[in-house]
Amino acid sequence: MKAVVLEQKGKITVRDIALDGALGPEDVRIKPHAVGICGSDVHYYREGRIGNFVVNSPMVLGHEASGIIIETGSKVRGLAVGDRVCMEPGIPDYRSIETLQGMYNLDPAVRFWATPPIHGCLCESVIHPANLTFKLPDNVSFHEGALAEPIAIGVYSAKKAAIRPGDTALVFGAGTIGIVSALAAASAGCSTVYVADVKKPKLDFINKHYADKLTVIDLTKTDPLSVLTDAGLRGVDIVFEASGAAKVYEKICDYLVPGGRMVLIGMPSAPVPFDVVAMQAKELSIETIFRYVNVFPRVINMIASGKLNVKPLITKEYTFNDAVAAFEYAATLPESDVKIMINCP
Repeated sequence: MKAVVLEQKGKITVRDIALDGALGPEDVRIKPHAVGICGSDVHYYREGRIGNFVVNSPMVLGHEASGIIIETGSKVRGLAVGDRVCMEPGIPDYRSIETLQGMYNLDPAVRFWATPPIHGCLCESVIHPANLTFKLPDNVSFHEGALAEPIAIGVYSAKKAAIRPGDTALVFGAGTIGIVSALAAASAGCSTVYVADVKKPKLDFINKHYADKLTVIDLTKTDPLSVLTDAGLRGVDIVFEASGAAKVYEKICDYLVPGGRMVLIGMPSAPVPFDVVAMQAKELSIETIFRYVNVFPRVINMIASGKLNVKPLITKEYTFNDAVAAFEYAATLPESDVKIMINCP
């Protein structure tokens, strides 16, 4: 079938490829309709690897997707041919200790789309477990459904933060994950959510589309402590670190009130300095996240209810046949864009 294939570092083609696999009794076959380009896709394209995951052979890209069911296995219930769906892209080993403990996202044997050597979903059809396939309400578009995957990270972060009504929050990083984490925090009950970054185009985007929910802090002009002090705050209840920038950790404890929580989302490229005593002096707590677990239905409900308006996040679209150009553009890391979407035939 035709697919978008990362042949090797720096080379993507749209071509026919033989993909193995038969439809199991608890699987569905899906025709992808919309697929978002993730930062990991771009990283594999530019670098050929992420840590120990190396592109050693051609790999189909894409893991943020929605589509239409075109075939169901004999034991599938609750889903039918013609249903509009989105898909959770990580398939765990259901017998693993991590999965049995309810942390299937941590299963070391998880088969995650577009993570070497597992093929992704930028192709004409994919086979996927029915229990990781979620029906979209009529008022949720294919594009919104494809955004469920990155939004799941934000919603899971808000869940781990144990947000209470009226909490205040500070998010470091105005990339896609930072924005969806900030929106999830606001939707979950935070009264004020600040988003701090050095990239003015990203902050301008937030001001244009989400000024009623989020307040930006331009780190090239001011320090968050000054903004919080001017607002009459001793600190925030929650800090979400979504930038991966080591510098944030130098003062991260200063931004929190006593008893505050920090949720670590971004992944620094190297070990970071951390002031344990400062944390102890305020009895701060830390939550970390790795992808997400059991939140896709929650994400879909939040989009369908209007609590999460994610339509503005899609800033550029390409056709399936123009996927090479889409990845070439994404690889330039344009600061004015948030999510680039590929529309499948």
